[in-house]
Amino acid sequence: MKPQRYYSLDVFRGATVAFMILVNNPGTWKYIFVPLGHAEWHGCTPTDLVFPFFLFAVGNAMAFVMPRLREGGSGVFWRKVVRRTVIIFLIGLLIMWWPFVKWKGEELVFKHWVDPDDPNRGIRILGVLQRIALAYFFASILAFYFKPKAIIWISTGILLSYWGLCIALGGEDPYSLEGWFGTAIDKQILGVAHMYKGEGVPFDPEGLASTLPAIVQVVFGYLTGLFIRNQGQVDWLWAKVPLSKESHFKLLSGLFVTGFILVVLGYVWSLGFPINKKIWTSSYVLYTAGLGALTIGTMIWYIEVQGVRNGITRFFDVFGKNPLFIYVLSALLVRFVGLFRIPNGFDADGVQLYTTAFAWFYNNVCAMIPGPPEIGSFAYALCYMLLMWAVGYVLDKKGIYVKV
Repeated sequence: MKPQRYYSLDVFRGATVAFMILVNNPGTWKYIFVPLGHAEWHGCTPTDLVFPFFLFAVGNAMAFVMPRLREGGSGVFWRKVVRRTVIIFLIGLLIMWWPFVKWKGEELVFKHWVDPDDPNRGIRILGVLQRIALAYFFASILAFYFKPKAIIWISTGILLSYWGLCIALGGEDPYSLEGWFGTAIDKQILGVAHMYKGEGVPFDPEGLASTLPAIVQVVFGYLTGLFIRNQGQVDWLWAKVPLSKESHFKLLSGLFVTGFILVVLGYVWSLGFPINKKIWTSSYVLYTAGLGALTIGTMIWYIEVQGVRNGITRFFDVFGKNPLFIYVLSALLVRFVGLFRIPNGFDADGVQLYTTAFAWFYNNVCAMIPGPPEIGSFAYALCYMLLMWAVGYVLDKKGIYVKV
C-alpha cells in the first residue's frame, strides 16, 4: 500500500489556515467579535493562537522531512532550505507590493518602493510569510546540526536572552509599544518607510527582534514531531484503519503532559514577562507551544487512534493539502479585485464614489443579515473562507498540490 499523508497534521495545519483566512478577512474591521480579533496588547485571544500554531505545524512537518535531508548531506540540506526560505520570503514581499499599482484619484499609479510623496511610507518588507521563512531557516539549521538535548538548551538560551534584551535595551516599560527595544532596530535596518504602521506609529509585529523567539516556536513543533517519530509510531501515522488506544498511551500522555507543563510555565513566566503576540514574548512562545502540543495530541487521539474521518476533518484537510497556495491566494485576490472599481453614487459634493465586488457583496448581502453588525461581518469572512476552500477542493480533486 502506498503511504498516505500524515492526516492529523494536514487537518491541524488546514484548520490553522482556515482560521487565519477567517480572521484576516472580516466584512469590516469596525465590527468583529472579540475572539476574532487580536489582543490589544498583552493577553492572548483565540486569534493570537493562529500564527504560532502555523509555525508549530511547520516544525512538526520538519521532523518527518529532516531524515531525508540528512541522508542527502549538507549540500542537499543547504540547497533545499535556502531555496525554500528565499521563495517563501519573496512571496511574502510580493503580497506586500501586490498588485503593484493603486488608485490615486481617477488614475492608476505605480506603487513605489518608497512613496515619492511621503518618504515615511513605502512597501512593507516583513510580514507573516517572511517571518515563517526566517524562523523556518534558522530552526532547520538547529534541527540539522544539533541533537534534541542541545536544541532544548539552545532554545532555552534564546528565550532567556530575548527576555534579557527586552529588559536591558527597553525603555521605562520595556514591554510597552513605546518601550520595546525591537522598534529601534527595525527603524535602523528596515527604515520607517518599510515598517507596519497599524498601531498608529512605526512598529512591526513581525519585526527582526521578535523573530528570534519565533524560531523557538518552530523548534517546539520540530521536537514534538520528533517525539512522535521516536515512539516508533511512523507506520500507524500512515494507516487508514482505527488503531488501538492502549498502544499509544505513551505517545499521547507525553504530548498532553508536555503541553500542560509548557502552558503552566508560560503562564508563570507571564507574571514577569507578559504574554504578548505583538512583541512575541518568551512566555507567549511557551504558552502557545503548550497549547499546540495539546491540540495536536487531541487530534492524533481523535483522528488516528479513534479512526475518525468525517466531514469536519475532510473540510480542513482540503486547506492542509495546499496551505501556502490557499493562504497566498486569499491575500492576493482581495487586492486584485480592489483594482476594479464599480460606480456607487455620489457624495454630498457631487464627487463620484466607487465600491468593489467584495465590498458590494458585504454591504448589500452580508450587512443586511438581521442582528448586530458583527454577524454580517463574520458572515462575509465565512463566505470568503468557503470561497478559498472551494479553490482548494478543486485542486485536491485534480491532484494538484503546490509546494515550494
